[in-house]
Amino acid sequence: QVQVMESGGGLVQAGGSLRLSCAVSGILYSDNVRDWYRQAPGKQRELVASITNSGTTNYADSVKGRFTISRDSARNMSLQIDSLKPEDTAVYYCHLRHRFRSTWYDYWGQGTQVTVSS
Repeated sequence: QVQVMESGGGLVQAGGSLRLSCAVSGILYSDNVRDWYRQAPGKQRELVASITNSGTTNYADSVKGRFTISRDSARNMSLQIDSLKPEDTAVYYCHLRHRFRSTWYDYWGQGTQVTVSS
């Protein structure tokens, strides 16, 4: 059974930094994409950053230059968040999509709260 678990959220002042981590346990297929999403109160969940198994990254325009996604190992991923703004306040979710033969499978973590005070 695949499990995805985030850690590293917290309360930080505007301009500060946080590092979120995501670990995967269970079967992990090599053809995969790892993402970070966030959901602020009253808003839809949005894609923040993604990284493929080949290392290709993609960022939402609102976080470019401030967020950095990286693969620390085959199972661990991080999101470095710098120059935090109050509008970055949200629950951040780690997402895994991996493929076995022709089928993609999706898994979500439980989320970690990031709160930025002004």
